[in-house]
Amino acid sequence: MTNVVKTLKESKSACWIAWACLVVPMFASYFFDDMFSTISHIFKNPEMLELGWNTMDYGFYAGGYSFLCVWGGLIVCGMLLDKWGVRVTGSIFVGLMAAGAALVYVTISSKAIVATGNSLYIAYVGCMLFGLGSEIAGVAVTRSIAKWFKGKSMALAMGLQLAIARLGTAAALLLSPVLVAESATGMYPLDVTNRPAFFGLMLLLLGTVVWGVFVAMDAKFDKQEGTSDKVETAEEDKFKFSDIFKILGNKHYLLISLLCVFFYCCIISFKKFATAILIPRFGADAANFEQTASMMVSMIPFFTVVFTPLFGGLVDKIGKATTWMITGSVMVFAAHVIIAFAPGEAIFGYIGIAILGVGYSLVPAAMWPSVPKIVPEKNLGTAYSLIYWIQNMGMMAVPIIVGHILNKYSGVEAAVNAEYVFIILGIVAISVSLLLFFSSKKNPHLNLDVPNKQ
Repeated sequence: MTNVVKTLKESKSACWIAWACLVVPMFASYFFDDMFSTISHIFKNPEMLELGWNTMDYGFYAGGYSFLCVWGGLIVCGMLLDKWGVRVTGSIFVGLMAAGAALVYVTISSKAIVATGNSLYIAYVGCMLFGLGSEIAGVAVTRSIAKWFKGKSMALAMGLQLAIARLGTAAALLLSPVLVAESATGMYPLDVTNRPAFFGLMLLLLGTVVWGVFVAMDAKFDKQEGTSDKVETAEEDKFKFSDIFKILGNKHYLLISLLCVFFYCCIISFKKFATAILIPRFGADAANFEQTASMMVSMIPFFTVVFTPLFGGLVDKIGKATTWMITGSVMVFAAHVIIAFAPGEAIFGYIGIAILGVGYSLVPAAMWPSVPKIVPEKNLGTAYSLIYWIQNMGMMAVPIIVGHILNKYSGVEAAVNAEYVFIILGIVAISVSLLLFFSSKKNPHLNLDVPNKQ
């Protein structure tokens, strides 16, 4: 036979198999992170929970995801990602993600720990470990897709990865209310409230196994291409600590980072308390509205499954990335205005969430593929880590603020006051996206608005 066997880089099927292996741990991560989102309203009545957490406690726990990320974890680990490569660093933090989730599950399942009154703090530690592992694993996945799909349909691949990962959120939003069923006495024992955590932990363990398959494929990829996943191939290209300041000194990179934190807080932090906001706003006069509210929130990830790949493909083909970012930011702002001030009929809740879901698809599809255009490849691991670091500052603070508001007020007043936080964040996101748009016009050499697929 004279046919030459394709390398992994040349094989479309191999690229997409590697992509599939990267998606599974992210799907599991999204599920575990959002496992309480559509049952957040139960924390309004801590006397009914054997766990004993109130809304403020839940907000504190949710903010734990970002604690280690904010206090230097992401920066240090991003540097490790550039130095040690995706395979070693990613494996460490995929494992840490599963270990943190295991600690959360054990803590909220143990009557002995709950009885001591320390369950919140121990679970917080588990959430910190899970959060750091999840964020670095996400950086490793993003960088790996950039590597395997460079010069190909990179925005489509990233958009699809985000879409499928967000199905993990959809699964959590729909399954958690089913798993956590109220007992006949109206109480929620530990063996009920821990079910979403157990399910999520099993998914994470599966994701850890599948990550191992990707590691083997990536090692073969580098062997065939004569490359290294550490990127540092020449002395002048080696990572230096001063590179952090060079990256942060890049105004376009800084604008993308700021857009990331304000935009994502409008959605991810909202989801944490979605049912606690939607039920008083649109279900005050409706019986069993908890299920309806869960269905509303689950629309967000389902919309992204459809629209993120579509918008990613459009960015690849026609460009205009900064325009998409503005459009998505405006839609998210409009969605929160509707949720806060529209009449209390359920239809307006569905409309607001639908607009939020489409906006949630637009910005990431355009934003993440823009980073490799403005940051040298050798610093991509650090660059993505710094973005996540900046994002997690908001992700740590906003849940605590919203949890405090929902604990202090009640009913519609609590929901509207919480929505003011997201409306303000939306206004800032629009402002930043506009600055990025005008800066891109003044610096056409960056090709931010040029199609990715040439």
